[in-house]
Parts: sequence; C-alpha cells; structure tokens
Amino acid sequence: MSREYLLFLGCTVPVRNLNYELSSRVVARALGITFHDLEDFQCCGFPMKGIDALDALVLAARNLALAASRDLEVCVLCNACAGTLTEAAHALDHDDALRHRVNERLAAVGLEYKRGVRARHFIRILVEEVGYEAIRAAIKRPLTGWKFAPHYGCHYLKPTSVTGRFDDPANPQTIKRLIEATGAESLDYPGLTDCCGGGVLGMNEGLANAMAGGKLATLAHAGAHGLVLICPFCNVMFEGQQKKIAKAGGLDLKLPILYYPQVLGLALGFAPADLGFKLNRIKAKELIEAMESSAA
Repeated sequence: MSREYLLFLGCTVPVRNLNYELSSRVVARALGITFHDLEDFQCCGFPMKGIDALDALVLAARNLALAASRDLEVCVLCNACAGTLTEAAHALDHDDALRHRVNERLAAVGLEYKRGVRARHFIRILVEEVGYEAIRAAIKRPLTGWKFAPHYGCHYLKPTSVTGRFDDPANPQTIKRLIEATGAESLDYPGLTDCCGGGVLGMNEGLANAMAGGKLATLAHAGAHGLVLICPFCNVMFEGQQKKIAKAGGLDLKLPILYYPQVLGLALGFAPADLGFKLNRIKAKELIEAMESSAA
C-alpha cells in the first residue's frame, strides 16, 4: 500500500513551529511514509472564514485542486488547516451549485475542483494507515516512566459530520493511545477537551491566557512531564504565552510543550537534536538529558 502524501504546512508551522515540521518528517520516514512538497500550496483559508465564507472556500479549494492534479492525498500538520480543507472538500463534494461557483473563480488561475480530494491530519494518518500496533513494534527506546498529557484541540475532532467520528469528541482516545504506544503514560485530567484559548487571543488576550492557564496549572499540579500537542496554534497559547500566563497569575509554570512527533521520535530512537528540541522555547531538560544519557 502506498503511503505517499503531499505535505501541507500551512502558515504557522514554517514560521513558528519548525520543530513540528522537522520531527514530523523524521518519524514519517521511519514509519515508511513519504512526504512530497508542493511550493504552490498557500493559506488554507481559515483566517478568511469570519469575513467572507466564499473567499475562504475558494482558497481551500485551490489547494485541494492542486493536490488533485498530483493525484495524491494531503497530509496536514495543523488542526485548523486540516479542519478547513476537510470541511471544504465535504461541502464541495455535496453541493453542485457551490462547486460550480467556486470553479468559476478557480478558472481564473487554470484550476478546477473535482470530487474526491482527501485531506487528513498527520495524526489521523498515523492512526488509520500505520496503526498503534505497528508503531509499538517500531519503538526502540520505550519512554517508560514518563507522563505526558494529551491536548486534542478543537478542530481535530469536529464537526463529526465531516470527520466521520474516527474518534469521540467527548471522550477522545487517539492521542492517548499514541502516547501509550511509545511506552509513556498518558494522563487523564479535568479539562482534557477544553479549548486552548487561541480563538480569542486576538480579541481578548486576558481571557485567552486564562483559558490556557487553567490547563497548564492543572497539569503542573498533576506532575506531567509535558503537554503533547498536534496543532501549531495551540502551541502559541501553551508555549508562546506561558511566561505571560505565569506572570499574570503568579504561577510557577515551566511545563514543556511537546509535539507528538517529537515524543514518538524519541521512542523510535532519534536524538533530541534530530527532532528539533533545540527550537522548543520551554526546554524539556530532564527528558533530553535522559534520552542523551540512554544513547551514550
């Protein structure tokens, strides 16, 4: 079975989260997944949705039409990008009139959207195409004794009419099971499905920080060794805003924020440097030292 995908990075990953891209490419190769890059990919359209829904849809459809011309599925790293592209494909596949309107716009750049283009989050591809058992079998350095808390984010699981309920939004299990596949413990905690606050950051930073701060405080108290993410904008809140959150709330917060491919990469035997850990703003010092010591 072919495991080749066009890698869609979106806007935030290449600018603020190179560690996510780097670690994803490393673990993909290790698990037999081939990523192809397409320079013509542009914004998924998500930032436009609140201003002009049709313009946003045209932006998404342009990316999907480009993917169709290569006859490859799209692998997405960002929750919002994955949700936007998946919702766009669903809407265009089920509404002939809407597809016609969008294609009238796309014709100006020589493109046409046709039914059946698929875009999935990298994590979903790991679950559905690689599988928990195959990942577990590939582990070379089990992360026994380490406790990580999963954060799913809002756009990974919803809306279920589009995602097909591959996981339960009210009681999600996929990231939990992926963490456990590395040998680490996945922490259950109050507020597991709560939003990071990123959606209101541009309008009310205090509210956004309070939303993220509640989760960070809970996990610090629970003894988590890190919070595991799969979305670059959730990272903006939990890592990029963590110092502000700690200062405003008088909290002692130094919780490492990790991308799942970084955690998986360590368990597959890669060195922290190979997985972009130097680019993490809040250093996972204990974890890095343990991994480097075990490799010595």
